[in-house]
Amino acid sequence: MIQIPEEKISELKQEFSVLEEQVSDLTLIKDQRRYRIISRRYNELNEILSLYEEIRELEKSIKEHKKLREKESDQDFVNLIKEEIEQEELELDSKRDALIELLTPKDPNDEKNAIVEIRAGTGGEEAALFAADLFRMYSYYAEKRKWKLTVLDASTTGIGGYKEVIFSLQGEEVYGNIRFESGVHRVQRVPDTEASGRIHTSAITVAVLPEADEIDLEIDESDLRIDVYRSSGHGGQSVNTTDSAVRITHIPSGLVVTCQDEKSQLKNKVKALKVLRSKLLDLEIARQETEIASSRKAQVGTGDRSGKIRTYNFAQNRVTDHRINLTSYRLEEILKGDLDEFVEALKLAYKNEMVKS
Repeated sequence: MIQIPEEKISELKQEFSVLEEQVSDLTLIKDQRRYRIISRRYNELNEILSLYEEIRELEKSIKEHKKLREKESDQDFVNLIKEEIEQEELELDSKRDALIELLTPKDPNDEKNAIVEIRAGTGGEEAALFAADLFRMYSYYAEKRKWKLTVLDASTTGIGGYKEVIFSLQGEEVYGNIRFESGVHRVQRVPDTEASGRIHTSAITVAVLPEADEIDLEIDESDLRIDVYRSSGHGGQSVNTTDSAVRITHIPSGLVVTCQDEKSQLKNKVKALKVLRSKLLDLEIARQETEIASSRKAQVGTGDRSGKIRTYNFAQNRVTDHRINLTSYRLEEILKGDLDEFVEALKLAYKNEMVKS
């Protein structure tokens, strides 16, 4: 359970006291824009602090009823008090949840769709095979949540792995649920390609980007260098005979995006621009998060995105998330998309962090 941050409540009370004086100042009404801003904040704090007082009254009532229950000898009356306490505790939990929700800053990106990039890292073919495993895991998870998955670009290996796969996820609150998958995922298992049966450790990187709309980020065409070339599969095999593959370089940032999944050059350009726009938005979010994280001890979902976040140990049927010290011995179910345990725990840890900030 997330604890109510008393220090923050104290700060909000002080702010509310100042705003209370300001909204009663008749001269402020002349400046309608400032008056609206102050009034909106005043109403927000009034709702938060009123709910906080209701919580404190409920806690006081529960405490008094418990004392009364201990002193009472009439069993029928004790049972009535017990029922009253249970009802009050349910109401208290509900009001606590509502207060935490009000205290948690809203991230507008949580409602957005997402673009996910999976890249094989250390481990050669085994890393590429594990990248394919994670792609299937996210595909199953998307299916369970009724999200639409569209592959934007992919580079495969000869034995069914992925050097890289980029895909978009569209649906309700996609980014808010998938955002914490960003980072290094490590696998410990005996590879299919290993004859001696030794356990290998391989790693892949996952990047989750909020899908940027044109209104979020406007790209100047003069900042782009666009190259077209012939698409090719693994081993240099030609996918088609036209120059349909597109490479876009954003000159100011140095970001390079390629797309060759479609046979149409125009479609590949549209997909590549979608990825580029999201990468640029993600750079700005990462910059902001780094600034915020510098003032926090905890960094769930922020700060260094190249850090190891999760280990999948096949011998022990174990999955461990190192950011929140959560371990589950349900590796097979997790790889089939049963990610809710980790997603919800990470969201709760992040919310707890944001409430304190």
